[in-house]
Amino acid sequence: MTTDQGSGFTLATGDRDAELNRRLTEELTTFNSAATGAADRGTLSVKVTDEKGELVGGLAAWTWGGLCGIDLLWVREDCRKDGWGSQILRAAEEEARRRGCDRIVVSSFTFQAPGFYQRHGYVETGRTLGIPGGNEDVHMFKSLTE
Repeated sequence: MTTDQGSGFTLATGDRDAELNRRLTEELTTFNSAATGAADRGTLSVKVTDEKGELVGGLAAWTWGGLCGIDLLWVREDCRKDGWGSQILRAAEEEARRRGCDRIVVSSFTFQAPGFYQRHGYVETGRTLGIPGGNEDVHMFKSLTE
């Protein structure tokens, strides 16, 4: 939806706009770097495939200022008891260390895997209420220097 806001400005809403997302990331990275002096923003991924080349699981994260933030971690249902989640997480933590990160953050809905992260040394730092089904988003932190 697009509306004329007067004075030549237009406000538009809709599905995610890839170009807008790229520009916002660029602008916020510039702002954040100026505010903090940390300019080492990057992305990180871990991917596991099976013998057929099918995706078993993976992780997407970002790094910035010595901090790693996990955005997504997923393991295919038939492989979840095989330890792939732990291997993927450990690989991401090691890559984060290699990139100079000394801490890592993640959030997980209560119906997903907060216990998984806690078993790997993550501690809860807060919760966001109001997730559908009466659930919460659990925010966690781990030091990578231990």
